[in-house]
Amino acid sequence: MSINSLDFSDMADATHKWDQQDETGSSAKVSANKRQQAAARRRIEMLRDIRECGLTIEEAKELGLLH
Repeated sequence: MSINSLDFSDMADATHKWDQQDETGSSAKVSANKRQQAAARRRIEMLRDIRECGLTIEEAKELGLLH
């Protein structure tokens, strides 16, 4: 199939049929997933810092570093 045989008006009409809600819903899921990943990375980094300081988990909780 050559590029000249494509009907661009049909292609343009197809783009208007996409449901805008689906696109925003999927982007909300992606952003929520990225927030969870960022929170997990921060927690892992905090636990590494606690370990490097020589504290135990119980000591970190007593100091208010962990919730």
